[in-house]
Amino acid sequence: MRIPCRAISKGEAEGELIVSRKNFSFLGDVDPETGVVVARDSDITGESIKQKIFAFPSGRGSTVGTYVLLRMKKKGTSPLAIINYRTEPIIAVGAIISNIPLVDGVDINVLEGRRAKVSAFKNCFVEISD
Repeated sequence: MRIPCRAISKGEAEGELIVSRKNFSFLGDVDPETGVVVARDSDITGESIKQKIFAFPSGRGSTVGTYVLLRMKKKGTSPLAIINYRTEPIIAVGAIISNIPLVDGVDINVLEGRRAKVSAFKNCFVEISD
């Protein structure tokens, strides 16, 4: 399945897909040392976003999350790419300064599959496969 989208932070990535149906903050919802989701109210608590294509509806607060994402990128624990329904500025800036492909305009509820390819360029798309 190929889904059109809007490119926020340019780039391309392909890998395992992990989907959260809940909004996410890089400050407090994830352990930046490991990439494991630690938020108790998350639907993917205990799962790793490290080196995966991470999809979630939108961000939820804290400007410090921008720098947490950059720290994760430097440690190798960040996602390969991010897919949002609606990207908010904190996630956008974090992805841009971290050089992580980020797209939005994707209905998270239709993302079913094990792998994804994100192409965040002029002809932006997300491709989902098993």
